[in-house]
Amino acid sequence: MGAGYVTNPLGFLINTLFGLYILMVMLRFILAVVRADFYNPVSQFLVKVTNPPLLMLRRVIPSAGKIDTSALVLMLGLQLLSFTLISLLRGGPLALWPLLVLSLRELTELLLNIFLFSIFVQVIISWVNPGTYNPVVSLLYSITEPVLRPCRRLVPPISGMDLSPLVALIAIQLAKYLILPLFLVFV
Repeated sequence: MGAGYVTNPLGFLINTLFGLYILMVMLRFILAVVRADFYNPVSQFLVKVTNPPLLMLRRVIPSAGKIDTSALVLMLGLQLLSFTLISLLRGGPLALWPLLVLSLRELTELLLNIFLFSIFVQVIISWVNPGTYNPVVSLLYSITEPVLRPCRRLVPPISGMDLSPLVALIAIQLAKYLILPLFLVFV
């Protein structure tokens, strides 16, 4: 059996565990920025899961206005640690600058994917079960509304059909094509 027999599963495990926690911190950050319902059960879950490291960081890192800089530092630190551990596991180089740039790229892609999937899921839910209350749907609306509102002004509903999600999905996908390759220039 080769070296990949152990390193591939360990790399997968590191990537998955770190990725899930980073996702939770990112969701908490986004929900705070869009001022989502703090008492929503999903919000409360995210707060309880992410509070321990954030409370420690907030003692050292102050917020910048309405932006929770400690959450940003935590996400960047966790992504950097994840890439470092995977690089060590595979015996690759440990140059800080490329790992930092790739971490920023990964976080930017995660942010865009959250908006992309939130809009997509909200559209599907509106077709399958419109008008019902669910805590997750409420948070999806909170996340997507700042993106969809400008799109609605650009393309108002046509004969009762709201095409703003389609415009937003195209814009986010276009942003991924334009923004993400720029990070690779700095590696």
